[in-house]
Amino acid sequence: MIKSEISKITAKILINIGAINFSPQSPFKLSSGFLSPSYIDCRKIIAYPSAFKEITDMMIDTIKSEMVAQSPDYIIGGETAGIPFAAAIAEKMGLPLSYVRKKPKDYGKSKMIEGEILKDKNSLLVEDLMTDGKSKINFIDNIRSHEIRCNLGIVVFKYNIFEDADIILKKNNIEVHYLTDWEEVYNEICQMDKFGSDVLTEIRKFLDDPIDWSNNRLPDN
Repeated sequence: MIKSEISKITAKILINIGAINFSPQSPFKLSSGFLSPSYIDCRKIIAYPSAFKEITDMMIDTIKSEMVAQSPDYIIGGETAGIPFAAAIAEKMGLPLSYVRKKPKDYGKSKMIEGEILKDKNSLLVEDLMTDGKSKINFIDNIRSHEIRCNLGIVVFKYNIFEDADIILKKNNIEVHYLTDWEEVYNEICQMDKFGSDVLTEIRKFLDDPIDWSNNRLPDN
């Protein structure tokens, strides 16, 4: 399946299951700290078996087609949203699985990584989405601190609107692949009568300059 087809199918799935939430008047706060008129809830995918299967199958197609030069042989899920996707991918590909925490447990062995630590493998970080890329760097830094090779990540949804995101990732020798992004979702919702013109206008403003849109809606402004 070609990338453009994967992108369109994924966008339609996210829209159809209600994973795209809009609230321009009461913006959502993203993990990056920015405010947004929309919230992408990829966690909803796991509640829909057929959608979950199709999404994880397309993630595997993407891994096989886009990561030929550095094929992963070890899957690591990011706590918590990335874990079910990582588990499905690892099972389907017959690869070992671990998951990385955001911070060490404060009890037991205080581990950052759960499962076996395989230092002789090319690992792949699996997450649900990416905003400005900083959380991916944190996860991969934690993985690398355990002497595990990790230069690759894959997500279902990449915002693809933060200009510095790919620059920062490249500086850290990280490449994050994805199924779909905001432009694809926006193109799909524009073809529907489901959303009002006022919502679409705010979404377009946000996509064109997310940092300015967010800054203009901070409490101090």
